Formats: sequence, C-alpha cells, structure tokens
Amino acid sequence: MPSGKIRDRYNETQHRIVHYLLGGLSKGKHYFKSKYIAKELGLSAKEVGTNMAILSEICQELAIIKWSYSNSTTWMVTSRPA
Repeated sequence: MPSGKIRDRYNETQHRIVHYLLGGLSKGKHYFKSKYIAKELGLSAKEVGTNMAILSEICQELAIIKWSYSNSTTWMVTSRPA
C-alpha cells in the first residue's frame, strides 16, 4: 500500500497513527491502548482516541474496533483484506 495514498486520505495525525498501527500489526500486535500510542507519538490520549474513532469509520486499510476501557481505551486492529 503506497504511503502516498495514506498521506492524501488522512490528516498528519491520522497518518502517523495508521503508520504506527501498521508497524504494530507487522510485529503481531492486534490490541493497542490509546495512552501507549499517545506516548509513542507525542500526542495526548484524548487526541489519539478522537482520531482512532474517526479512523474506525474511514480507514480502508485497517479494521479498528473500540474493544474495552481499563485505565485507557483499548482498540482491536486488524488488516482489511485487499
């Protein structure tokens, strides 16, 4: 998937989050906490949560599902079939 397409479709924060999630998926991760994404990317947990909710609606590369809340929102992320 060319990063140019991702960059055209999402704002800079969303692009960074999608890139982070794709990297995690390539390492076998499927669950991500907003607070850890925020720490890694230098964002607030609220900023991550807002953008993850948007991405869950518009992201064509990833299926993003709000999974649970325990000290931070956890998101389940999987690749969408091409």
